[in-house]
Amino acid sequence: MNQIVPPIATSSVLLHTCCAPCSSAIVEALLKSGIRPTLYFYNPNIYPKEEYIRRKSEVIRYAGVMGIDYIDADYEHEHWLSHIQGHEHEPERGVRCLECFRMRLLKTAEYAQAHGYTLFATTLSTSRWKSLQQINTAGEEAAMHYEGLRFWSANWRKGGLQERRNELIKQHGFYNQTYCGCEFSMSHNDDVK
Repeated sequence: MNQIVPPIATSSVLLHTCCAPCSSAIVEALLKSGIRPTLYFYNPNIYPKEEYIRRKSEVIRYAGVMGIDYIDADYEHEHWLSHIQGHEHEPERGVRCLECFRMRLLKTAEYAQAHGYTLFATTLSTSRWKSLQQINTAGEEAAMHYEGLRFWSANWRKGGLQERRNELIKQHGFYNQTYCGCEFSMSHNDDVK
């Protein structure tokens, strides 16, 4: 696994995390590179609530194992449904996903700015179900709202991270979900494998 180099000099990053499997190799690589991540769990898209709790519990468990901080944001599923209204039947990687990323990364950027971070990133870009371009667009747009804040548009699928992710899933016995998270992605998950 290669050394990870952030786009700006920093020793910390606010890392929006969608789940423990997607976070695992990134967290490990960041720590090995001298960058301390704080995990920020804001995923109002996840459905049903039991699934949300299960994913959140795994993130909390991994943060504890790695000795890093974890921030639990609100669930807000009804607010998320309002935000993506009209895009429910969009395909995966369509407008619904972009709007979902915009909502989640704007909230991450807001937290980052309020708590003194200069850099934030997301683990969403590890997912095979998601568009890197959409994620980077949403992250860069979110950063533009706050002076002095930068979005790290890393491709976390490269540099051996994907392979290490798979090893860590087995090593830690992580629950590894079979769909992105929202009720609309549940019906599309066979289309994107």
